[in-house]
Amino acid sequence: MLNPCDPGFVAHLAGLVPEGVLAAPEPRHLEEPRGRWIGQAGVLARPRTTAEVAALVRACAGARVGVVPVSGGTGLVGGQVMASGPAPVLLSLERMVALRGLWPEENALVVEAGMVLADVQAHAAGGGRLFPLSLASEGSCRIGGNLATNAGGTAVLRYGNARDLCLGLEAVLPDGTVYGGLTRLRKDNAGYDLRDLLIGSEGTLGVITAASLKLFPQPAARVVALLAVPSPGAALDLLALCGERVAGLVSGFELISRMGFDFLAETGFDLRAPFDPVPDWVVLLELELPAGLEPEITMASLYEAGADAGLVTDGVIATSEAQAAQLWALRETIPLANRKVGAVSSHDISLPLSAIPGFIARAPGVIAGLGEFRVNCFGHLGDGNLHWNVFPAQGHAKGEYEGVREAVKTAVHDLVHALGGSVAAEHGVGRLKVADMARYGDPGKLMAMRAIKAALDPGGIMNPGAVLG
Repeated sequence: MLNPCDPGFVAHLAGLVPEGVLAAPEPRHLEEPRGRWIGQAGVLARPRTTAEVAALVRACAGARVGVVPVSGGTGLVGGQVMASGPAPVLLSLERMVALRGLWPEENALVVEAGMVLADVQAHAAGGGRLFPLSLASEGSCRIGGNLATNAGGTAVLRYGNARDLCLGLEAVLPDGTVYGGLTRLRKDNAGYDLRDLLIGSEGTLGVITAASLKLFPQPAARVVALLAVPSPGAALDLLALCGERVAGLVSGFELISRMGFDFLAETGFDLRAPFDPVPDWVVLLELELPAGLEPEITMASLYEAGADAGLVTDGVIATSEAQAAQLWALRETIPLANRKVGAVSSHDISLPLSAIPGFIARAPGVIAGLGEFRVNCFGHLGDGNLHWNVFPAQGHAKGEYEGVREAVKTAVHDLVHALGGSVAAEHGVGRLKVADMARYGDPGKLMAMRAIKAALDPGGIMNPGAVLG
């Protein structure tokens, strides 16, 4: 049983950390982007050092007071907000933004967990290197939250998830112990890998305070194209063709349905697909090229090969960075348009690549009996991650569908599970998908997760209610 962070406990914390660390919670720390939850907290703690984080967590462990870590606040599954239960300490690392070191010759840098992702990218670029993690929210999300949720983004196909981009971590464990695993080593098989355990744990096993990250050489050139394809199956065949002809050079491969472009127009965004008429399906393809390959010629050759194989019916190749940015803006603005339309149920799912066309064909049928809907399907086809989102029919509002929201979600998730997929692909579990973990999770995995949680956090103070409930 947890205790609340009451005024007496706040006064106790004030005696442990320097003045200015504790403050009243701010609304921006208690809200989540979709407005599904409003969090609560007895106090907002904004430490400046790992030692201060450790002192705060140690005190909370001793008093059995919950700790909810908050990063950039961009998560979409409620992992950063605790709406009910004893008021926790809200722990923000927004003041811990230091660059601790940059080693271009090692392709590595070390940053504190509060650094905004765009700043991590900028520091890497300042050393002539690339940090490839890229998200629509990169101007506000923070690297600690990216690692805690194992963020993916648009370049997973080439570079992997956040987990694949991390060499080592510094973290404060649930009893206040500092885990000093901030290594830059590429090989270290000395026992259990606590780095991988903490990455993706969503703050339930500790608080990440700093990270050692992998860097890469800057590509000599990049080229972006928007290609019309006959079907999702053709898009997958095109992905395979890219693997054969430009292996290792594909950094983005996004599938977009026509509904995404319809929503952009409907919600007033001044962005239009460069096709007339707009095809049912398009692929946004990005290549990152080494020196010696001509960007437009390479993409044009790939286009021709796809057209010859019947996989591409039309296309636009960007001839400048500005045009490339315009094509990416189409993809990155679709979630904003979705939010304006208002989803009945949003699904962040992943599937085996070969199962994707079948899922896209079958999924409308599993919800057909629940009402009249529009579906916007888009996502990172290269890594199997789709956003299959259900919206009200034209002329209707999402409030009319409250009674079927859960049934829609369950029907879609049941199909995903039956096809060997995951219902928590990119955004994690948080509090939104705790019931899904119980419904679809492997019993052996859930048993092991609970055992790990009990061993590291016997008081249950770290992000109470997230992931395992």
